[in-house]
Amino acid sequence: MTIAFGTKTREAMLTHGALCVGIDPHESLLNDWHLPVSAAGVREFGFRVVEASAGEVGFVKPQVSFFERFGSAGIAALEDVIHAARAAGILVIADAKRGDIGTTMAGYAQAWLAPGSPLESDALTVSPYLGPTSLYETMAFAHEHGKGLFVLAATSNPEAGELQRAKVTTEAGDTTVAASVISSVSTFNADTADGHGWGSMGFVIGATVEQSSLGLPELLTPRAPILAPGFGAQGAALADLGGLFGANAPSVIASESRGILRAGPAGLEDAIRSRKHELEVTRG
Repeated sequence: MTIAFGTKTREAMLTHGALCVGIDPHESLLNDWHLPVSAAGVREFGFRVVEASAGEVGFVKPQVSFFERFGSAGIAALEDVIHAARAAGILVIADAKRGDIGTTMAGYAQAWLAPGSPLESDALTVSPYLGPTSLYETMAFAHEHGKGLFVLAATSNPEAGELQRAKVTTEAGDTTVAASVISSVSTFNADTADGHGWGSMGFVIGATVEQSSLGLPELLTPRAPILAPGFGAQGAALADLGGLFGANAPSVIASESRGILRAGPAGLEDAIRSRKHELEVTRG
């Protein structure tokens, strides 16, 4: 029996908490870690993050671009890191931000979500800006295989605000682009929610965005995973998660990358435990 990604997310959060550790091997971090700026370097970097995360967190999020820049060798390194994380029982969110239409989007789904694919991950970040309904076949594919998507809705980068706050007219009336994306995906979730009322198609909602100005719902219906970047180096504090997300806080996966990774390989485990403690305190 296929277990829905929403169910997997809920169970991972109950077992390990809500922290997601980003695997972002920036060139500066590779240098700080005394690793080569190469495919071999990003592979070793990824392995060390996975080793420190195993048994501590339920999620890791490799940023695909830092592996892709080394071509086929970098992709092979990414495959190895993804496999190591999943073998350690960690849910892998591939941060690739794919978005297209028709057979091209189906190809992305096959690459990242098909069981047995070399890049098989548990979830994939996707862009809805060719129209949210362009993702419906991918959502169906993901649901069929117990995978998830995280649809860009309200991202943490300031440049996105003008687009995501723009007004559009829907059958329900005028709303923002961000709210329209959430509404469209939530319709799919309503038809496919698990026994606990969780959908498997999640959203990227930055911890640094002003949600009220974007017209976002105070409570997702049905509840769905929220991947929240913006903690740590981007300015948001994990201790403020409850206040930032309100009624949606129980389904927020708090993603932090640089703030943890700057601790270096020797301090990585302590940094992860420290962030977990911050989240445990804010969740009570």
